[in-house]
Parts: sequence; C-alpha cells; structure tokens
Amino acid sequence: RFNFILLRENVGKRKAQIAAIRRSSGDLVLNVDSDSTLASDVVTKLALKMQNPEIGAAMGQLTASNRNDTWLTRLIDMEYWLACNEERAAQARFGAVMCCCGPCAMYRRSALLLLLDQYESQFFWGKPSDFGEDRHLTILMLKAGFRTEYAPDAIAATVVPDRMGPYLRQQLRWARSTFRDTFLALRLLPGLDRYITLDVVGQNLGPLLLAFAVLAGVAQVALTATVPLWTVMMIAAMTMIRCSVAAFRARQLRFLTFSLHTPINLFFLLPL
Repeated sequence: RFNFILLRENVGKRKAQIAAIRRSSGDLVLNVDSDSTLASDVVTKLALKMQNPEIGAAMGQLTASNRNDTWLTRLIDMEYWLACNEERAAQARFGAVMCCCGPCAMYRRSALLLLLDQYESQFFWGKPSDFGEDRHLTILMLKAGFRTEYAPDAIAATVVPDRMGPYLRQQLRWARSTFRDTFLALRLLPGLDRYITLDVVGQNLGPLLLAFAVLAGVAQVALTATVPLWTVMMIAAMTMIRCSVAAFRARQLRFLTFSLHTPINLFFLLPL
C-alpha cells in the first residue's frame, strides 16, 4: 500500500518532502527520518491528537535507539527526554510547540498545502536553505494560525551521534536553525501566550548570558590569578537542581549523571 517516489538526483530533505506531500492524498502526513523507528501505535496516538482541526502538527517523544552504545549516546538520550518532556511538553500546554522534530511528526495535509510555496522558497544569505526544515515548517504552521502539539505516548527511537565530532556538527546545524527561525518567530510572540514569549526569549538569551559568565570567569583567572568561585558554584548548583528535578520527574536516577553534559555545554557547545 505504499508508493515509492524515486527522484532522479539527491535534492535534499526539503524538496523530497515537498514531492511526497504533493503526491499524497490522505488527510494526515507523517514525517519520519530515515534513521528512526516508530512504536506500533505511533500513528494512532498522533492521529488522535490531530482530531482537533485547529492543530496543524504534532510530534511524538524521541528516544535514542543506540542509547547503550557509548557515554555520549546515554547523555543524548537524556537530553532528548528533557527536550521533549520539559521544553516541548511545556510549550504544548499553550498549543505552540516551537519545533516538531523530524524523526516523528504528523502534519495536516490541508495546512501543508497552504504553506508549501513558502517552505520551498526559503533563502538564507541569498541561497536556498538546506537546514532547519523541521523548525521552519513548524514556525510556518504557527504563523498560519494553527496549533502545534506534543504527544508523549507516541514513541520514536532515532539513531544519535556516538562521537563528539558528529554530535558537534549536528548541534551547529540545530543552533543555526534555532537562532535564524527565532527571528522569524518574534512577530508571532505577541499573539501567543506570554509564557511562550518568556520561554523563547529565555532559550535564546540563556546561552548568551552563560557564555558571558564563562568569559568573565576566564578573564578573572587570567587577570587576577583567582578562581571565580561564585560563578563555579552557581553553575554547579543550577546543574544539580535541574538534574535532580529531572530524576524526580522521570523516576530514574540516571538523570543525575546528566550533570556530565554541563562541561560539554560550557567548553564545546557554547564556543561552537
């Protein structure tokens, strides 16, 4: 019951999506990345969420299928849990999930058809955009007046990077998309809930303020040969509070080890 569309050349994810959407006929379109595996009830769970005609898109919960491979895949699996069950779940309370992720996202086809021309013609620095498809399509949905939702019981497992090099390249792509499409979303914010505005502003200013704190600490060490104890203690305290809350909410002690992600964030992700 499937039709496979074989394009003559590799035109990228966005144009492949558009080709499939234009050839589709169902009311709902499911996007699944090629390295993802869906639980058997994902379509049912997402379709139930999409019964409300005001909802244009809904995403499921992501896990790492190769979680047990390395220490990094274990950290990324916890990172995905936090992103889904804290960030996306909070945004879904206001019908405004800011990014329906590619491994498992369902869209209303009638809404997609209204947005395909805008989606296809996005440019970045004068060139057709070849990254950030998921976030941009979600922002277009919100701009068109549709709600975007999160279904925590629709589980999708995806392959995550098991080495630092590929992980940092992935994070760079995502950071570009986040900052670029946040500017597109700024005009949306007055029409959304004030808590969403606080969330979006905090997500973008938070890393910049943390980077400033780290730079100030490095400068203190270089200029005065003293350790910035207050900065170190504050970052450590924030890390332990967040990890403890996650461990309590997930009922899994493994989230206490997510504190190991903090040095990666400080010394790799922020400079990147």
